[in-house]
Amino acid sequence: MNQPAFVDDILAAPEALLGLLDAYARDRPHADLFLVEARRVILLGMGSSAFAAHAAAVALRARGVDAHVELASAATPMPPDRETLAIGISASGSSEETVAALARHSGVSRTAAITNAPDGPLAASAQVVLPLLAGEERGGIACRTYLLTLAVLHLALGTAPASIAAAAPALTDIAETRGRWLDPVATLLGDGPAYVIAPYERLGSALQGALMLREGPRIPADGCETGDWLHVDVYLSKAPGYRALLLRGSRYDEGVLEWARQRDARIVAVGAPIDGAAQTIRYTGDEDPLVRALAEPTISEFAAAEIWRRRIQADQMP
Repeated sequence: MNQPAFVDDILAAPEALLGLLDAYARDRPHADLFLVEARRVILLGMGSSAFAAHAAAVALRARGVDAHVELASAATPMPPDRETLAIGISASGSSEETVAALARHSGVSRTAAITNAPDGPLAASAQVVLPLLAGEERGGIACRTYLLTLAVLHLALGTAPASIAAAAPALTDIAETRGRWLDPVATLLGDGPAYVIAPYERLGSALQGALMLREGPRIPADGCETGDWLHVDVYLSKAPGYRALLLRGSRYDEGVLEWARQRDARIVAVGAPIDGAAQTIRYTGDEDPLVRALAEPTISEFAAAEIWRRRIQADQMP
């Protein structure tokens, strides 16, 4: 992995998003039909791919579709079925678990692949292939491909391309204003452990953000759903030095901050300000749930890149 190249990958995100949308408008104007018409959907992936799939599964269930995210490594998976659409998601197109899981559905279930390698092993089992068009991530970390996986899934859900494109100015704004907020965030999170908290509909943002902190600078980090935080992670806030990014938008945000105020925990709010936050990060469009889901992981990415840079400079990388 390469830290400077990781930063370049993050900075390339707005252009990559708009390029994907232009390409799909030109070459795949009906990319949404295969998913919108499905009665049962199983989304298969590992790591970032599974995190991105979570939002699509939530949106499909809200429409009454029987939709699930299944880790492709599951030993007791959902069986193939003629009424099932199985979607394998892998940026590399060669994740061993996902390739095997989608192949298991081939010939019985309807199958599709979302991948940055449309000629790779995953695509071989797919009736429909939706490419990410992300180019090479030279940093070695799935950041741009995570964003574009979310974008392709939303296109497949029938989301208007213009609504997805609204995230591009947000991504640009986050990059251009990071000089105002990045240093204190990296200082706060840099020693770890660090946490990212998000509403259920955007749980993928929390899990992806925590992965960036683990994968780049290699600090202990994890993600949690906001309401569930009050049941499972609140106990961690009793230890001195608890620090987290709170991705705003849950009705349970205030409950998290109430405990933070009592225990001197340090919470950075991403989105609307909230009383008791140590810092607030705003960006263009942060009141739009779709823009949030597409753009907010970039804040964790930049934080991870800066902490990584500092640890390299101090010769503290494992």
